Amino acid sequence: MAKVVILGGGVAGHTAAQFARKWLNRTHEVVVVTPNSKWNWIPSNIWVGVGQMDQEEVLFDLAPIYAKAGITYIQAKALTIHPEGTVENSKNFVTIEHTGANKEGEKEEITYDYLINATGPRLNFAATEGLGPDNGFTVSVCTASHAKHAADELEKIIEALKKGEEKKILIGTGHGMCTCQGAAFEYTFNVDHRLRAEGVRDKATITYISNEYELGDFGVGGMHLKMGGYITSGKVFAESLYAERDVKWITRAHVNKVEKDKVHYENLAGEMKEETYDFSMLIPPFAGAGMKAYDKNGEDITSSMFNAGGFMFVDGDYSKATAPYETWDASDWPKTCQNPKYKNIFAAGIAFAPPHIISKPMKSPNGTPINPTPPRTGMPSAMMGKAVAASIVDMIGGASAPTHTACMAEMGAACVASAGKGLFSGTAVAMTMYPIIPNYKKYPDYGRDFGGTFGEIGLAAHWVKHLLHHAFIWKAKMKPFWSIIPE
Repeated sequence: MAKVVILGGGVAGHTAAQFARKWLNRTHEVVVVTPNSKWNWIPSNIWVGVGQMDQEEVLFDLAPIYAKAGITYIQAKALTIHPEGTVENSKNFVTIEHTGANKEGEKEEITYDYLINATGPRLNFAATEGLGPDNGFTVSVCTASHAKHAADELEKIIEALKKGEEKKILIGTGHGMCTCQGAAFEYTFNVDHRLRAEGVRDKATITYISNEYELGDFGVGGMHLKMGGYITSGKVFAESLYAERDVKWITRAHVNKVEKDKVHYENLAGEMKEETYDFSMLIPPFAGAGMKAYDKNGEDITSSMFNAGGFMFVDGDYSKATAPYETWDASDWPKTCQNPKYKNIFAAGIAFAPPHIISKPMKSPNGTPINPTPPRTGMPSAMMGKAVAASIVDMIGGASAPTHTACMAEMGAACVASAGKGLFSGTAVAMTMYPIIPNYKKYPDYGRDFGGTFGEIGLAAHWVKHLLHHAFIWKAKMKPFWSIIPE
């Protein structure tokens, strides 16, 4: 009997658990260790954050889903990995700390035959002074509870606007090395849409602030889209949308301090500037879960398993991290998500360490990096989770190496970004790109294949996004025919 332990119950971890359980017979055990009692469909947090969807609509309890599926569920956070066991016992294990009410704070060792690190991001609000809803002055939509708090604060702004007051709204990224610009993009236009619906848009100034070199970068080095038979740059597409909705923008910005009504930022020219606000939603940078690793002698091997940000090394070419941008190649990116030293350990989704960023690296004259870090959320995370599960199933069956790949340089991604919710008034931007990592050797002009890279905006895309909300929650709940819904 083999024991597959999955650390994390987000998109990558939950997907891996679903398919591992589906494909393995019941003599094998599938275990999910996650600090959360509920699963969150994060893309719809945007709608929660503007008061257009209830928090309960994006959450469900994990315990009954896993119990019905035959997956062992442990509500806990992972602390350490011991891939060689100890001198006394060679069986590899992880240490965890329970977060559930009945055993909160208790520590335990969990042995494994195969381990999937799918711990996702740690929201690093502390990277910027004054950032975040807990110890700072800005709101967030990164969790369902954050989004509910954002909606409550937005309601106060709307009430003030209805009284004739003028307000400044600032939305974007809260650090020079943030990812997830897409969430900030969506929230910007959903706030705009909500204010228009309330008849108070003329009283509000909305500004988007980002670490992107230019609008439409999204941490993937930008893109060119085929629209209506014409090739359009993502920059032109994004700028036209911002201009059309009367949203101002500040790019090439590293927010380094947040005060109650003001953000301080450094731009790529090295200038220190300020922007005032009455309401602000800024995405934090992501970090790894912060796990430690030890060899059989108890020696700390964390730095050999994780990079400085806490993300796990897999089969990427990490020698390129300090190499010139011109030498970067699509082949640098991991394929199997397998740890190079410990072959029974994998990392999927945000938990894996990218070999380098995707967008061109930029620094101010002061030496401050101001560039998006690689997005690895949503569809790519799910595809990695499924591929890793498939490889482990085959390795349990006798394969000597991973049999499936999920390389961001070889996969496409689809994104439906909401620009306002409404049955007949809603809009969304539907985009696909192939591949995610530009490949200028194969596609020398633009780095991507226009057969799989295109975009449209309109009401139909909004309906698609709403349909996907229900489809993916159905899939995550493992309801009938869940496995035929694509990742």
